[in-house]
Amino acid sequence: MSDRPAPLADPHLLFDPAAGRRDIVILGSTGSIGTQAIDLALRNPDRFRVTALSAAGGRVALLAEQARLLRVEKVAVAREDVVPALKEALSAQYGPGETLPEILAGPDAATELAASECHTVLNGITGSIGLAPTLAALRAGRTLALANKESLIVGGPLVKALAKPGQIIPVDSEHAALFQALAAGTRADVRKLVVTASGGPFRGRTRAELGRVTVEDALAHPTWAMGPVITVNSATLVNKGLEVIEAHLLYDIPFEQIEVVVHPQSYVHSMVEFTDGSTLAQATPPDMRGPIAIGLGWPRRIVDAAPAFDWTKASTWEFFPLDTEAFPAVGIARHVGALGGTAPAVFNAANEECVEAFLAGRLPFTAIMDTVSAVVDEHGTPRSGTSLTVQDVLEAEAWARARAREMAARAAAEARA
Repeated sequence: MSDRPAPLADPHLLFDPAAGRRDIVILGSTGSIGTQAIDLALRNPDRFRVTALSAAGGRVALLAEQARLLRVEKVAVAREDVVPALKEALSAQYGPGETLPEILAGPDAATELAASECHTVLNGITGSIGLAPTLAALRAGRTLALANKESLIVGGPLVKALAKPGQIIPVDSEHAALFQALAAGTRADVRKLVVTASGGPFRGRTRAELGRVTVEDALAHPTWAMGPVITVNSATLVNKGLEVIEAHLLYDIPFEQIEVVVHPQSYVHSMVEFTDGSTLAQATPPDMRGPIAIGLGWPRRIVDAAPAFDWTKASTWEFFPLDTEAFPAVGIARHVGALGGTAPAVFNAANEECVEAFLAGRLPFTAIMDTVSAVVDEHGTPRSGTSLTVQDVLEAEAWARARAREMAARAAAEARA
């Protein structure tokens, strides 16, 4: 492995080891990642100064409150129609005579912020719309704390072409765990990456049993509190498939050296097996503030960023092999990851459409992956290589969404017949 190029994320290769207070731009500030990042920043004013915030625009009151608490210079919303409401909310938060932050609006507003002057951009946007801001941050030479896994998965070749060694620090709990464990050895020492999965709410069920689950069942995650799409992705294990692709791209480890193991307690977030037979596991109670703190502060750690274990209390940690028959998502993800090019974008977009159909009651649970697999197969050979463009990715996604909707509608009709 030593003759391969430097990986996108490497704890040994610091893009910028500056130890002073860092200026931070937070994209997706009103979401789960964004709000927890703001909590860390407010508790550590000597370490971080948040200069700008972006959000989709659905929670302008919260965005305005965040802007006042942090005294940011700019706020951005993707929806131009909410600008009047945002101005009103900001005016209500700020005192007479205080200067309001500059407002950016429109689909490119977050991308503009990502290229603004700062040390680190935290991309906490959900979905492949985070690709353009990711590319903008890298192009501008910012350190990128990446929580938006979709931008790396759908735009892998584009991201790899821009990112300098050490420029990306992962924020997903699994990849932050791998990042920390990898610090214990050299790349030549690594035998295997082991990505842990909670198993979701359906661990232990057969494919036949999964055919009868409801939306309410799928949304009852045993460990994490997440949005509906991410929760369903955890139930199908699509999230774990995406993380396998992400691990391959971040650490430049072949797919055959990336394993998934089920760990219901979600205490061990991932592991690295080294060539001498030792395995290093990164473990904390389930709390995303730990991975966010790594993304914002590395190589320095943030004191009390998240809770630690209470070792005076007994606990049991379990590990099980993945049932690939009941949960084929990881295998399909490996396939599209190996294909590369636009194939991962097709996989991700088709899945998002199928999850939406399932949540709306139009598609059975097991038909999610059946439909995604059919769309991937129909897509065939992806466009890839150095000629891949953002437009190629967007067109592949649009095709996959349309085709997934057609197939899901047909599957729903057949189920009713």
